[in-house]
Amino acid sequence: MTLAVHSQVYSIHSFSPDAPIAPEIFHQEMFFVGKTKDELSVVVPAELTLDSIEEEKGWRCLEVIGPLGFSMTGILSSVSGTLADSDISIFALSTFDTDYILVKKDKLAEAITALKKKNFIIIEY
Repeated sequence: MTLAVHSQVYSIHSFSPDAPIAPEIFHQEMFFVGKTKDELSVVVPAELTLDSIEEEKGWRCLEVIGPLGFSMTGILSSVSGTLADSDISIFALSTFDTDYILVKKDKLAEAITALKKKNFIIIEY
């Protein structure tokens, strides 16, 4: 399995579930928005300043090179399990085509080492 390391640094923001979504979010090259009845979470490039309830700064992104079919199983589990075994916390995101795993930037080198030991191929954008 191949993972690509994005050069961008990201921030994860928390909002109340009824908060309006700032229009500038939709102009970013990559962003994620997730909403439930309890919360609204937004992942954006770190340079974008948002007025959120809480912000977690300093995340880097590992992209599982896809597209991945829905019949494929265990991919996210394999990556997250490898990182969990190395005590590396993640923030996982999925799209229709693939998965993205965010790790704190100060843990990126350690994450890459752990993944390579499990025969993942790592490329950098």
